[in-house]
Amino acid sequence: MKRVLGRSGLEVSALGMGCWAIGGPWDMSGSPAGWGKADDDESIAALHAAFDQGITFYDTAANYGAGHSERIVGRAFADRRDKVVLATKFGYQVDEAAKVVTPYDGDEERGDVLGHLRADCEASLQRLGTDYIDLYQLHVNRYDPELAAGVRDGLEELVGEGKIRFYAWSTDFPERLRVFAQGEHCAAVQVNMSVIHDAPAILAVCDELDLAAINRGPLAMGMLTGKYGRDATWAKDDVRTREWFQRDFFQKTLDNLPKIQDVLRSGGRTLAQGALAWLWGRSERTIPIPGIRTVGQAEENAGAMRFGPLTPAQMAEIERLLGRAEPEST
Repeated sequence: MKRVLGRSGLEVSALGMGCWAIGGPWDMSGSPAGWGKADDDESIAALHAAFDQGITFYDTAANYGAGHSERIVGRAFADRRDKVVLATKFGYQVDEAAKVVTPYDGDEERGDVLGHLRADCEASLQRLGTDYIDLYQLHVNRYDPELAAGVRDGLEELVGEGKIRFYAWSTDFPERLRVFAQGEHCAAVQVNMSVIHDAPAILAVCDELDLAAINRGPLAMGMLTGKYGRDATWAKDDVRTREWFQRDFFQKTLDNLPKIQDVLRSGGRTLAQGALAWLWGRSERTIPIPGIRTVGQAEENAGAMRFGPLTPAQMAEIERLLGRAEPEST
């Protein structure tokens, strides 16, 4: 399965690989923001397995492991850079040695992202071991739209210099997306989206302005795999101990997954494969990027591409079961 990365015209696999977890532990302003310990050899094996299974799109960030994820991705693809599309993110102050990430000027919404844009780009290029980034994404979800317009113009300059090819914003707010989309080389948005958490307003903007919708959280941070019950616990350095995870992902997913699990498992799919199939059925613009840490996860997630999207009838049934649409009259 292939998809087009919005206006860029770049063809990528319909499934990408999220590289947050392979960064290992790090803190965001004093709170755990990684997924616990990562084995670098295992991470590289997972990246190679994903590639061997046909995945060509890889999403990382300067934040992940305070630069460590970028370094691992760069190592894994040093000998096949021209065969993959690399996306990374910027917008925070990264202390690699201390494994700490903080907002610029201590202000997430109004910090001086533009003033650090060029240096951030150069640092990511160095860590990735490449001379260009395919998709460079603003990582600050709620950044001030007026300031973002200046960042957008700065990104256009980086495109002109060949440092980046295209850019995007990782945001869940349609009005913010529109600010970036005014730029010629804006190709996509990265949005929190899964079968449990739809994003119709963002998808509407993508349809209107010819943008790809890169789906973070497509498996609800692991909760759509069926591996975790209500008694699940995580290590202290795992981001899933945070209150917002418990509120937005843990409870909501466990409350709703039993209603739709039979549909997701249709045709011999695993739950994870069914959740990815829902995203492909939702829009031709979606590119889910589940986090992958092991060869087994790479093989299972990539296997979803063999099944393809859910059918319109299955999509409608899920909407009915979740109470998001009225049942069809008989």
